[in-house]
This record gives sequence, C-alpha cells and structure tokens, in this order.
Amino acid sequence: MMRDTLITNARLLDPASGLDAPGALLIRDGLIADCGAGLTAPEGAAVVDAGGACLAPGLIDLRANLGEPGAEHRETIASAAQAAAAGGITTICVLPDTDPALDDPALISFIARRGEATGSVTLLPYGAATSGCAGKELAEFGLLREAGAIAFTDGARAIASARSMRLALSYARAFGAFIMQHPEEPSLAAGGAATEGELATRLGLPGITPAAEAMMVARDIALARITGGHVHFAHISTAAALDLIRAAKAEGLAVTCDTAPPYFDLNETAIGDYRTYAKLSPPLRTEVDRQAVVAALVDGTIDAIASDHQPRDADDKRLPFAQAEAGGAGLATLLGVTLARVHAGDVPMLTALGLLTARPASLLNLPQGRLAKGAPADLVLFHPDRGWKVEAGKLPGKAQNSPFDGRALEGRVLGTWKAGRRVFGG
Repeated sequence: MMRDTLITNARLLDPASGLDAPGALLIRDGLIADCGAGLTAPEGAAVVDAGGACLAPGLIDLRANLGEPGAEHRETIASAAQAAAAGGITTICVLPDTDPALDDPALISFIARRGEATGSVTLLPYGAATSGCAGKELAEFGLLREAGAIAFTDGARAIASARSMRLALSYARAFGAFIMQHPEEPSLAAGGAATEGELATRLGLPGITPAAEAMMVARDIALARITGGHVHFAHISTAAALDLIRAAKAEGLAVTCDTAPPYFDLNETAIGDYRTYAKLSPPLRTEVDRQAVVAALVDGTIDAIASDHQPRDADDKRLPFAQAEAGGAGLATLLGVTLARVHAGDVPMLTALGLLTARPASLLNLPQGRLAKGAPADLVLFHPDRGWKVEAGKLPGKAQNSPFDGRALEGRVLGTWKAGRRVFGG
C-alpha cells in the first residue's frame, strides 16, 4: 500500500469537467481519492505544496515513435520514458512502423510490458494496418486487437491503396477500432523535402504540394462514408485538409484528426538556410496554414495534439537538407509549445489542455485524462509562466533533434505522477 499524498495549494485544471479553481487533490492507492477546495491531509499522508502551480491530468500523447525495437541508437523505451516524465506525459500511444513492425500479437504485448517496466509511463501500441507496414496485405486485426492494439496504422507511411484502405476501415470497424492515416498522397510527395512554393524554389529544394494532404484526406473521407468506418488523420497541417475534415464532421461521419506543435507554432521559414532539425513529415507549411491549424484547435475540428515524436540521431540530420531524414523530437516540448499558444492568447488554457488529456482519452475510451474521484492518479504539476530554453544536447532522453532548438518557452513541468507515484520532480 502506498502512502496517501495530498497535493495542496494548487490551481486545479480539469478540461473534462471545465474545472479551473484553487484546491487540493488527494492520492490514495494510485487513484484520485478526492479533489477540490477544503481538503485536509489524512493522518500520515505526505503533503506536497504546489505553491499555486497548475495541477492537471497527465498528458496523453496520441502519436509517437520510440525507436525500439530496431532503432535503439536513436531512442529506447527507457530514454523515451525519461523524456516523457520530464514533459508531463504519462501515456504514450506507440506507432508500429518499427523494425520489426508491430504486426504480431507478441510484439504488441512486448511494448505494453516494456511500458509497465518503466514504472513511469503507460505504452499503448498501435497495431500495423498492413503486414510489415508495407501497404499490401492487411494485418491480423483481430489477433492484434486481442493482444492490446488500440487502433491500426502504418505510422509514417500512408496506406496508398484505396482498396486496402477501404478493407482496413471495414475490418477495423468490426473490432471497434479506427484507422490512423498519414495523409499524404505518396506519388505527389515522393522525393520532396519542403512545402512547394517560393521558399522551396529559392532554396533549390524539391517541393511537396500541400494538395498531397488534402487529396488523401478527401479520398479517405469518401471511404469512411462508404464503409461507416472511423478514419483518424494524423498531424494535419493544411487549411484545405481541415476544411474537408470540418465538413465531414458536420455530416456526421466518423472522422477525427490530430496535429502536432510544429504545425501550429512554426511555419516553413523555420527551415531557414537548410536547418535540418526543422525537416519534418509533413513539411512545415505557410503562415496561412499555421493560422488555420490554430483556429481548428479552438473550434473543435482538431481532436488532439500529439507530440509526433520521431527520434533521429546526428548522422540522420547532418546531411544536405534534401537527403536528411525527416522527423523531430517532441516529448519534452509538447506541453511548453502548446502553452505558447495559450500565452499568445490564441487558445484558452482548458481548451489546450483538453487536447492533450480529456479529448485523446475520450477518443481511445481511456480512464485517464481527468481529475475525478476513482480516476488513475496520472498527474502533471506545472508552472505556466516559468521560463526555460530548448537546447539540443540538454533535453531529457536520448533524442535531441528538436525543431524548437534554441526556442525560449514558458511552462515548466515541476512534477509528474504515474498511478500515484511521483516519477519526476521533487
């Protein structure tokens, strides 16, 4: 039995209930025993004075690649867990396009067990939508789901075949799961390094038309309409795609989406003079698209903010821009960059936190993501105004390839609790 813990003198933030008020929270046996004003510490309880800082549900990261298995030189589950705890993340949904791909029930179970072994983060693996994430034969959805797969995707690879996507949506529907799609028409994106336009032309970089995203979104919305299946679009980055998703939701289709901090905080100018840390997939977009993503965070079109964590090592990035690997580290900066939109007045605090907690929890039917009696005591304590600087080489965890390198942020994590046990701070 764990000792009771009372976190007092906190600003309680619970997007699920709309709570934003001073108070305290009592942890007992890994669960939230009570929260609100006027709580007193039971006899023998540990007391943590929050000093007026914000106490919220632990963050739920809807999309991250952890490197392991197959790319442990870039990131391991242990190093990712360290970065997650420092960033206030208590649940990570793990992409399956590893080596080997998570297309076998034993690998699904392996990832979940490795998460439990860290003691600081829950790992929820996606199952591969196709065998080997190769885009050809569908994986065994039933067996993967039974082993614990939360949904199905080929990760950073688009399911290019319309026939395969149609079958996947129908198949996943039978198991109460969704298909997560990387929305980029592969033949239009092949060989590209930056968003097609004036900047890419000036830098001499092969371009990727933004229409590649909207075309895939339009196709898969049509397939969701035909099948009744649930399609979830990852890291949406363009105004055109968001307009399509907004219309599909208004129609009542089972269509959801997420985005990642680079797409609402940076635009294509961040690649500067061939800055490879800012080479991402999809590529950074125009300022008009960035503003459209911010608006979609507020109006409910976007269902979650994911880290889109994609660890790369120095050899992947120290190459000419067109040859460098795409991807950015995002675990440690997920909260801080999201809070930048709050500080700018673009997004209300509870809306921003809801996209990191309650809304992804609802999408996956998880018990986490809320401050409520009986809920898991997965918590993050942060000071919204305390500043820090993103410095590659000094970030927690192994992956250091942050597109926000050098960026000053406000919003420092002071403590993280997993199932009632403090795993960061203190």
